[in-house]
Amino acid sequence: YVGQEKCRPITGWLSLANALDWARPPRTMIGTAYWYMHTDQWRFDGYAADALASPLADGHLTGMHTADTIAQAARLGWMPFYPQFDVNPLDLADRAAAAVEAGQAADAASFVVDALVSGDITPAISDVDAPRNWPRLLTLWRSNLMGSSAKGNEYFLKRLLGTHSNLMASDEAAVRPTEVVWHDDIPEGKLDLLVSADFRMTSTTLLSDVVFPAATWYE
Repeated sequence: YVGQEKCRPITGWLSLANALDWARPPRTMIGTAYWYMHTDQWRFDGYAADALASPLADGHLTGMHTADTIAQAARLGWMPFYPQFDVNPLDLADRAAAAVEAGQAADAASFVVDALVSGDITPAISDVDAPRNWPRLLTLWRSNLMGSSAKGNEYFLKRLLGTHSNLMASDEAAVRPTEVVWHDDIPEGKLDLLVSADFRMTSTTLLSDVVFPAATWYE
């Protein structure tokens, strides 16, 4: 069944989430990688990336963790990761505009490239557990994420919400990433605000800070 579950968010929320009135096409990232990193499931993953490599491959994945491959893809621009950098994008845009106006950079893109090369800014995924790189606001529309559709629900509860969970796994993984900073203390409760818009009483709405009752329809 694929009804409004897919088409309705695309026609409505996609425009809002990606500011499509400013620029197209949007650079949306894959949800699996987003939650895998921000719920810290990568810390409990002892699966080496080269386990999936072709026997004819040149060995580029040797010694790499799954998180390394995601971080590398984001750093090289093969796919987006959010947040993109370890600074507020609004502040970064202001700094870039000021640099261009002062003649210190040819354009905003050049300013960002120079800042990355100098280390003034870094990709957020390289230190995804640093507080400045946490997701702070999550808005859900007709999605029972917590306790239902979330893959790795206990990680969502503990790492994003900081609430009761049955998480029992140890993060002493045999394989650790080299491109992502490892913090000994795992963050709990990364989100500041969880907002749900739904017409049902679900496990997610019970955990939400704000609930908007929503009228809806089916085909």
